[in-house]
Amino acid sequence: MSQEPKAGSAKPNAQSQSRMAAPLHRWDEIALEKITEMISRKIVTGDREMLAQTYLKRGALVPLHAHASEQMTYVLQGALRFLVEGEEIIVREGEVIHIPSGTPHQAEALEDTFELDVYSPLREDWIDSSVE
Repeated sequence: MSQEPKAGSAKPNAQSQSRMAAPLHRWDEIALEKITEMISRKIVTGDREMLAQTYLKRGALVPLHAHASEQMTYVLQGALRFLVEGEEIIVREGEVIHIPSGTPHQAEALEDTFELDVYSPLREDWIDSSVE
């Protein structure tokens, strides 16, 4: 069933768009969530995966943690030092790290960093609250 606007009406609003077969999300319309003084993010969720735009100031530390979600982190600008099961991995601009489900890891921003994270399944802890 098509979601055509009625004659004389505007484009579908955000509420009707969320019911569309393929919702469109605009990063500039998503509120920036401040996690700490050093880390902020924007998130888009689907039914089984989530995409996060994350901004980390140089020196920001994401403490050691693990989650049920598989994670892929794509560094767009800057650099991150990951510690994954005791192994240090530097991820720079244009590189992607894949962290398997349940794997303990932490990250430190070596520079001001802008990156994208993909999680599957959803990080329910991020949806329910602002805890890491």
